[in-house]
Amino acid sequence: MGFLKEFKEFAMRGSVIDLAVGVVIGGAFGKIVTSLVDDVIMPPIGFITGGVDFSNLQYVLTEANEAEGVAEVAIKYGNFINVIIQFLIIAFCIFLVIKGINSLKRKEEVAPEPEAPAEPSKEEVLLAEIRDILRSK
Repeated sequence: MGFLKEFKEFAMRGSVIDLAVGVVIGGAFGKIVTSLVDDVIMPPIGFITGGVDFSNLQYVLTEANEAEGVAEVAIKYGNFINVIIQFLIIAFCIFLVIKGINSLKRKEEVAPEPEAPAEPSKEEVLLAEIRDILRSK
Protein backbone atom coordinates (compact mmCIF):
# COMPACT_ATOMS: atom_id res chain seq x y z
CA MET A 1 0.00 0.00 0.00
CA GLY A 2 2.85 2.40 0.81
CA PHE A 3 4.39 1.81 -2.63
CA LEU A 4 1.24 2.95 -4.43
CA LYS A 5 0.96 6.06 -2.26
CA GLU A 6 4.62 6.90 -2.89
CA PHE A 7 4.17 6.37 -6.65
CA LYS A 8 1.07 8.57 -6.68
CA GLU A 9 2.97 11.37 -4.90
CA PHE A 10 5.80 11.02 -7.40
CA ALA A 11 3.53 10.99 -10.45
CA MET A 12 1.51 13.97 -9.28
CA ARG A 13 4.45 16.26 -8.66
CA GLY A 14 4.34 19.38 -10.77
CA SER A 15 7.73 18.71 -12.33
CA VAL A 16 6.71 15.24 -13.57
CA ILE A 17 3.52 16.58 -15.12
CA ASP A 18 5.41 19.49 -16.68
CA LEU A 19 7.92 17.02 -18.12
CA ALA A 20 5.13 14.90 -19.60
CA VAL A 21 3.55 17.95 -21.22
CA GLY A 22 6.98 18.97 -22.55
CA VAL A 23 7.54 15.54 -24.10
CA VAL A 24 4.16 15.56 -25.83
CA ILE A 25 4.60 19.09 -27.15
CA GLY A 26 8.19 18.28 -28.13
CA GLY A 27 7.00 15.29 -30.17
CA ALA A 28 4.48 17.44 -32.01
CA PHE A 29 7.10 20.16 -32.50
CA GLY A 30 9.45 17.53 -33.96
CA LYS A 31 6.87 16.66 -36.61
CA ILE A 32 6.48 20.33 -37.49
CA VAL A 33 10.22 20.78 -37.84
CA THR A 34 10.53 17.61 -39.92
CA SER A 35 7.89 18.94 -42.30
CA LEU A 36 9.57 22.36 -42.34
CA VAL A 37 12.92 20.83 -43.29
CA ASP A 38 11.62 18.25 -45.77
CA ASP A 39 8.92 20.35 -47.43
CA VAL A 40 10.09 23.96 -47.14
CA ILE A 41 13.84 24.23 -46.60
CA MET A 42 15.30 21.27 -48.49
CA PRO A 43 13.58 21.85 -51.87
CA PRO A 44 15.15 25.31 -52.35
CA ILE A 45 18.52 23.98 -51.18
CA GLY A 46 18.15 21.12 -53.66
CA PHE A 47 17.26 23.63 -56.38
CA ILE A 48 20.28 25.79 -55.56
CA THR A 49 22.55 22.75 -55.63
CA GLY A 50 21.25 21.69 -59.05
CA GLY A 51 18.32 19.49 -58.13
CA VAL A 52 20.16 17.36 -55.58
CA ASP A 53 17.74 15.69 -53.18
CA PHE A 54 19.69 15.18 -49.98
CA SER A 55 17.43 12.40 -48.74
CA ASN A 56 18.44 10.23 -51.72
CA LEU A 57 22.19 10.77 -51.33
CA GLN A 58 23.92 7.53 -50.42
CA TYR A 59 27.12 5.58 -50.86
CA VAL A 60 26.29 2.09 -52.10
CA LEU A 61 28.42 -0.66 -50.57
CA THR A 62 26.64 -3.58 -52.23
CA GLU A 63 24.25 -3.31 -55.18
CA ALA A 64 20.85 -4.94 -54.88
CA ASN A 65 20.36 -8.14 -56.83
CA GLU A 66 16.73 -9.21 -56.97
CA ALA A 67 17.54 -12.50 -58.73
CA GLU A 68 19.71 -13.61 -55.80
CA GLY A 69 17.52 -11.90 -53.17
CA VAL A 70 20.29 -9.56 -52.07
CA ALA A 71 19.16 -6.19 -50.72
CA GLU A 72 21.13 -3.03 -51.34
CA VAL A 73 23.55 -2.07 -48.59
CA ALA A 74 24.26 1.65 -48.54
CA ILE A 75 25.37 4.46 -46.28
CA LYS A 76 22.57 7.02 -46.52
CA TYR A 77 24.43 10.20 -45.65
CA GLY A 78 21.80 12.41 -47.31
CA ASN A 79 19.24 11.51 -44.68
CA PHE A 80 21.89 12.28 -42.06
CA ILE A 81 22.30 15.76 -43.57
CA ASN A 82 18.53 16.27 -43.29
CA VAL A 83 18.58 15.22 -39.63
CA ILE A 84 21.47 17.61 -38.89
CA ILE A 85 19.53 20.48 -40.49
CA GLN A 86 16.45 19.54 -38.44
CA PHE A 87 18.54 19.53 -35.27
CA LEU A 88 19.99 22.97 -36.05
CA ILE A 89 16.50 24.38 -36.67
CA ILE A 90 15.17 22.89 -33.42
CA ALA A 91 18.17 24.18 -31.47
CA PHE A 92 17.73 27.65 -32.97
CA CYS A 93 14.00 27.70 -32.17
CA ILE A 94 14.63 26.62 -28.59
CA PHE A 95 17.35 29.28 -28.32
CA LEU A 96 14.86 31.95 -29.46
CA VAL A 97 12.20 30.74 -27.02
CA ILE A 98 14.62 30.68 -24.07
CA LYS A 99 15.99 34.09 -25.07
CA GLY A 100 12.44 35.49 -25.14
CA ILE A 101 11.61 33.96 -21.76
CA ASN A 102 14.80 35.35 -20.24
CA SER A 103 14.09 38.84 -21.59
CA LEU A 104 10.58 38.71 -20.11
CA LYS A 105 12.00 37.61 -16.76
CA ARG A 106 14.47 40.50 -16.81
CA LYS A 107 11.63 42.95 -17.44
CA GLU A 108 9.61 41.45 -14.59
CA GLU A 109 12.48 41.79 -12.17
CA VAL A 110 12.14 45.28 -10.85
CA ALA A 111 15.32 46.76 -9.50
CA PRO A 112 15.12 46.52 -5.73
CA GLU A 113 14.71 49.88 -4.09
CA PRO A 114 17.62 50.84 -1.91
CA GLU A 115 16.81 50.04 1.66
CA ALA A 116 16.39 52.94 4.02
CA PRO A 117 19.07 53.00 6.67
CA ALA A 118 18.02 50.91 9.61
CA GLU A 119 16.81 52.71 12.69
CA PRO A 120 19.53 52.84 15.34
CA SER A 121 19.02 50.53 18.29
CA LYS A 122 18.07 51.88 21.72
CA GLU A 123 21.66 51.43 22.88
CA GLU A 124 23.00 53.45 19.94
CA VAL A 125 20.48 56.24 20.57
CA LEU A 126 21.40 56.31 24.25
CA LEU A 127 25.13 56.37 23.46
CA ALA A 128 24.62 59.20 20.96
CA GLU A 129 22.75 61.22 23.61
CA ILE A 130 25.56 60.62 26.12
CA ARG A 131 28.12 61.69 23.50
CA ASP A 132 26.20 64.87 22.74
CA ILE A 133 25.90 65.69 26.48
CA LEU A 134 29.63 65.17 26.99
CA ARG A 135 30.43 67.40 24.01
CA SER A 136 28.26 70.20 25.34
CA LYS A 137 30.12 70.27 28.69
